[in-house]
Amino acid sequence: MSNLTLYELPGCPFCTKVKNKLAELDVEYDSVEVPRAHPERTEVKEISGQTGVPVLVDEANGVTGMPESSDIVEYLEETYGSAA
Repeated sequence: MSNLTLYELPGCPFCTKVKNKLAELDVEYDSVEVPRAHPERTEVKEISGQTGVPVLVDEANGVTGMPESSDIVEYLEETYGSAA
């Protein structure tokens, strides 16, 4: 089990952006596929306060529910990239 968990939806371009960055950085993560219907995304809402994806959880660094793909990519680069 990884410290990182990515809540995602297949086919979501924003999720793909984050997954590509994770692959580029060779960072292991657990994937949680969320339901298509926003009202059914209760777990994501509890974690991040909203129902959009992607949402990243990084237990090792105290990140409990980061939304927004651009913010996630920047965080991954800063935390797990070569400059880290």
